[in-house]
Amino acid sequence: MTAREALHAHLAQGITTTCHAWAIRRKDGTVYGFTDHDRDLEFDGIVFQAGTGLTARALQQTSGLAVDNSEAMGALSDLSLTEADLMAGRFDGADLSVWQVNWADPSQRVLRFRGMIGEIQRAGGAFRAELRGLAELLNQPQGRSYQRGCAAILGDAACRVDLSRPGLSYDVPVIVIEDSIRFRLPELTDVAGGWFERGRVEMLTGAAAGLTGVVRRDRLDATGRVIELWQRLGAPIADGDLLRVVAGCDKTVSTCRFKFANFLNFRGFPHIPGEDWLTAYPASGGLHDGGSLMR
Repeated sequence: MTAREALHAHLAQGITTTCHAWAIRRKDGTVYGFTDHDRDLEFDGIVFQAGTGLTARALQQTSGLAVDNSEAMGALSDLSLTEADLMAGRFDGADLSVWQVNWADPSQRVLRFRGMIGEIQRAGGAFRAELRGLAELLNQPQGRSYQRGCAAILGDAACRVDLSRPGLSYDVPVIVIEDSIRFRLPELTDVAGGWFERGRVEMLTGAAAGLTGVVRRDRLDATGRVIELWQRLGAPIADGDLLRVVAGCDKTVSTCRFKFANFLNFRGFPHIPGEDWLTAYPASGGLHDGGSLMR
C-alpha cells in the first residue's frame, strides 16, 4: 500500500489524526520544516518543527492552467524564520512543498501542494507569505525575443563567457562601507572606471553572504575603486567582508565583440532597424547599393 493509499484508508475511518507539514528549500540549499501539529514530525530526512505558529489558509486548486495559490502565516522566530532573513530576500522564490500527514504514522501522507513562495509581508512580529503553484512558471516568457540587444545573461549557458577569465571577476575585501549601498575596494585599479557598471556583486562572507546586487556606478579615485549598487542589500556589510565583483555588460554587439571577445555567441539581432526607420524617406544623396542600412 502506498503512502497515499494508506492515508486515504485512514481518512475513511471517520476519526482522523492528520495535520499539515511544510518544507521550504531556499535557493542557497537551506531546508526548513514546519508543522501545525503540537509535536515535531520527521520524514524524508526533514524535521518539521512544531510551535512555530505557522498556519495556512484554504488551498485553491484548479484543473486548468490557472495558478494554484494559498497563503501561509506565522510568527517570526530567531530559531526558524527571522525578520533579517526575510528582509534580505533569502526566502524569495524558495521551493515549497505541503503535505497532509497522519501524525500518528507519518508514513501515511500525501503531497497537497508544491510551488514557490511569492510576495512576503511583515508586520508586528509576524509574516504573511503568498504561495504560488507550479503553473506560475508558465507565466514566464519562453523562447527567444527578436531585439537588437543580447537576450543572454553574462556567463550563462547561452552566453558561454567564462567568468573565471582574467579581468572578468575578482574576489576582494571591502574596506569602507557607505550606507550598505556604496563601498570602496582598495584594489582593481588595473581596469578602467565603468568596467563593472551593469555587472553584479556577490557577497561571499559576512552577514550578507549569498546576497547579490547590481552595480549602478563604478569609478576610480585617488584611494581606490568606488562601487555603488542600484539597491541596498538586505543585510549589513562590514569592513573586511569578501565579495565577488563581476564585469558589466550593456547587451550591445560592440561590447560583446570587443570587451568579451564573444561575438559568435551574441544572442541579439543587431541589424534590426530601429524606431527611426519609421520616419525614413527616399533621398537622392548618399550610397544606395542595396546593402545593410546599419553599417
